Amino acid sequence: MSLLRNFIKSDLRCIWKFSYNMGWKGISGFNKFQKRKLRGEIFPAFQFISVTDDCNLACQGCWVTKGEKSSSLDIQTINKIISDSKKYGSYFFGILGGEPLMYNDLMSIFRENPDCYFQLFTNGTLLTEKISAELKKLANVTPLISLEGNEIVADIRRGSNRVFQRTIRAIETATSMGLITGVAISVCKSNIEMALSEEFIEMLHSRGVIYLWYYIYRPTGENPHYELALSPEEILRLREFLVDGRTKYPLVLIDSYWGADGEPFCPAAEGLSHHINPNGDIEPCPVVQFSCDNIKEGDLKAVYENSAFLKEFKSQVNHQTHGCILMENPRWLNEFADSYQAANTSNRPGLSEELSNGCPVCSHGSCPKIPEKNWIYRMAKKRAFFGLGAYG
Repeated sequence: MSLLRNFIKSDLRCIWKFSYNMGWKGISGFNKFQKRKLRGEIFPAFQFISVTDDCNLACQGCWVTKGEKSSSLDIQTINKIISDSKKYGSYFFGILGGEPLMYNDLMSIFRENPDCYFQLFTNGTLLTEKISAELKKLANVTPLISLEGNEIVADIRRGSNRVFQRTIRAIETATSMGLITGVAISVCKSNIEMALSEEFIEMLHSRGVIYLWYYIYRPTGENPHYELALSPEEILRLREFLVDGRTKYPLVLIDSYWGADGEPFCPAAEGLSHHINPNGDIEPCPVVQFSCDNIKEGDLKAVYENSAFLKEFKSQVNHQTHGCILMENPRWLNEFADSYQAANTSNRPGLSEELSNGCPVCSHGSCPKIPEKNWIYRMAKKRAFFGLGAYG
């Protein structure tokens, strides 16, 4: 099984845009971010934008809660985020929801910014041949399709019917068009055996998938399901699987939790990436749903530079944990947000009580350091952090 087989079978324009817009520009953007950080300046290397909170599924542990009516960013605001970011060398954007394929102007974002690269976080159930053909024509988008379990588990995890079959069909549709296609799985107790199996890797590889992104399940939202959270032993097992798998499996295995030497870290606490929600609120990351700042307040760089909330979040979180603060110490997170009178941006009025009474669970911060064995991954994490791995 060859790691390059599926990549070189992809559409040539998709390969070029991936290599230049995401690869070359991603490395350059990350280097500029590192220089800014040394100067004490604040502007993330990568922007993650939730264009809408509309969704056609109801997943366990999802942080997105729709209000009385759905919220969406207008295309002009999104283009301003992108143009402001490009001034500082940031050409890579993660497009999230809800389900972003429910956003009417989605293709306009990609079409109007051909010099950028986008990762489309999607459940795949709406990814048709027509949409895939348009993405192939644009060539600057990689669909990242969530696959949360087998025929039984996927329906339970996603709150719908025949989700596994619909997801597999989306994967096959994307790869048949020659798209640079990834799959994401949020590893929890109900799918860990599938996620950490050679059969799962081979199933994806045989369908043309190029990269596989492993998350750790985070209990949050209206249906947190704490019982699905991984134990320290299971997180260690995941880390060992990743380190060993990178030496032998024919997929690029991505995590956004550990550095080259196995040190755990939080991308938001490092200032590497932040999240902009459908109302324009800037949050540390998608699951930390508090904000003191909004992109509509002016120039994006000035908003970041003047944000006392984000500055102190970065300073204080690392004193608490190098893992996920929401998982390990939700009470502290609530108290910190309250001390800055940060707005609750979750659409859940009971968020404060939810965090105060939340059940702490283990995150990647509980894992002992296990250095990367594969030199390519070590170099990538030191020099570029894959670009794609910036959002945890």
